[in-house]
Amino acid sequence: MRAVDRSVLQRIRQRLVRLYGDEALPRLMHRLDLIVGRYGVGTNCPDGEVCARWDQGDAVLICYGDMISAERRENGAEPPLATLRRFLGMHVGDAISAVHVLPFFPYSSDDGFSVIDFRAVDQALGGWQEIQRLGEDYRLMLDLVINHVSSQSHWFRAYCNGMAPERHYFIEVAADTDLSAVTRPRTSPLLRSVQTPTGEHQVWATFSQDQVDVDFSNPDVLFEFLDILLFYAFNGAQIIRLDAIAYLWKEIGTACIHLPQTHELVKLLRDVLEMLQPGMVLLTETNVPHAENVGYFGDGDEAHMVYQFSLPPLLLHALSTGNAAYLTDWAANLAPPPPGCSYFNFTASHDGIGVRPLEGLLPQDEFDALVASVEQRGGLISRRGNPDGSATPYELNITYFDAVGVPGDLDASIDRFLCSQTIALSLQGVPGIYFNSLLGAANNLAGVEQSGRARTINRQKWSESELTRMLSAKSRHQASRVLPEYLRRLHLRRARPAFHPDAPQRVLDLPAGLFGMRRDALDGGERLWMIANLTDAPLSLAMGRIDRGWKRHHWTELIAGWSCVAEELSPKLPLAPYQVVWLVHGNQRDDDST
Repeated sequence: MRAVDRSVLQRIRQRLVRLYGDEALPRLMHRLDLIVGRYGVGTNCPDGEVCARWDQGDAVLICYGDMISAERRENGAEPPLATLRRFLGMHVGDAISAVHVLPFFPYSSDDGFSVIDFRAVDQALGGWQEIQRLGEDYRLMLDLVINHVSSQSHWFRAYCNGMAPERHYFIEVAADTDLSAVTRPRTSPLLRSVQTPTGEHQVWATFSQDQVDVDFSNPDVLFEFLDILLFYAFNGAQIIRLDAIAYLWKEIGTACIHLPQTHELVKLLRDVLEMLQPGMVLLTETNVPHAENVGYFGDGDEAHMVYQFSLPPLLLHALSTGNAAYLTDWAANLAPPPPGCSYFNFTASHDGIGVRPLEGLLPQDEFDALVASVEQRGGLISRRGNPDGSATPYELNITYFDAVGVPGDLDASIDRFLCSQTIALSLQGVPGIYFNSLLGAANNLAGVEQSGRARTINRQKWSESELTRMLSAKSRHQASRVLPEYLRRLHLRRARPAFHPDAPQRVLDLPAGLFGMRRDALDGGERLWMIANLTDAPLSLAMGRIDRGWKRHHWTELIAGWSCVAEELSPKLPLAPYQVVWLVHGNQRDDDST
């Protein structure tokens, strides 16, 4: 057993006092002792060892538990979670290191994010044994849907019936309260009316009338979620995604987003994990402007990882226009994460492409043109309410393949899509890859029509036989070309020390049609350049712009697979439309390179 670090324990005490006051501390520390006794200490990191949370071999696949369904087998229907594991073993293997299984709990809406029971697996997907078996093959990333619960949950039903302790778990607000300062991520009503034994009450519901916010000013709610968090760890979770964490703490008269108490609570969760499960990773999901998003690193004492939310729309803009200027400016000014922290680099997820992270990064006319281009490609636009009653776009609902695609030209669409994905794989941080992107999935318009929800456009699911046909060598489906090439580049990436998530990056000053950077291995043993052509025309780049001493070296390009001495290399590096190169060289001398 790992000894408890007293400095961590002291931080926990201080955070509990800041949140709930001195008088509550003895009772809360006693409850923490009970949790320690229930779940044990230090089960995944030997005493005295530093836990390495990531390396260049890490890539996270994001998927639903029922992304793939099997046809009936001899002994009955196979649970979708088991089918997912089998499919990944057959078709993906070790190209990825972790799987983010989106909420697999019993739920009432929002494709899993309106949780009825946090400690149960939806029987339609399988059971905890399927989750644990998946965790034998890959690191598990699970959601802690911490801001709200389903209106059909036991907690909310108990509240409606006036039962303790749940009658104190929710936020009641007088109907005439001025809530105009509250930041809204949706256009739905903020409050929900509900009948209780003490009469009609208005309760807080940030995201929908079915998703009722819980009250973290009540420490009982905190300890419910601490227990759930450690229950997930007990069942194999190694990465925890804190869903919608920015809205957690409410204080009337404020924007009710990013409040100091919310940051304090994330730090508390990290301290508890450091004490009990020191190898685990906390990832915050905060789809907000960049400066607010990276605030969840704290001083290196808060989230271990934050989503790189500005990347998907900026990369989409760059490929849509053939102009990397705004992407380059953002990346060049991107501060490295604090020690022990990293970015989670993604282009697509189960949600749409958030555009609030573009605030301050893209001029309004460029933003408007980006929204229009998504609509032209069959995408949908989700909007949020503003205090003045207006509504503005907050999310582009479209698959990333169709978002960057070239209508009517499948070859160019695949090249352009792989360009986008390879750039994301090259950035400092840990890659996150949505299952639908791994297949180059197109817009699921039939699903949108059936569900009536815009996000369904990028939430398509398949039968195993359908996927088998799509991936067949004889298939003309883009998946048969996208998947093997995507996996090949992932395997190339995992072999390069320069792609370690902590390895620094330096963005290159290149012409507007090009985007490039240099990555340096932590031990100084490898230097790697990524250069991407974001245009539909051939371009070239003088080798001297990459390395002033380029003539002294033997060069290797990893993706195309060529290798040559400098004398055999043209002074200008040719780049086909949407081509990305990964360049490394031998005989490196720091004083010769840019």
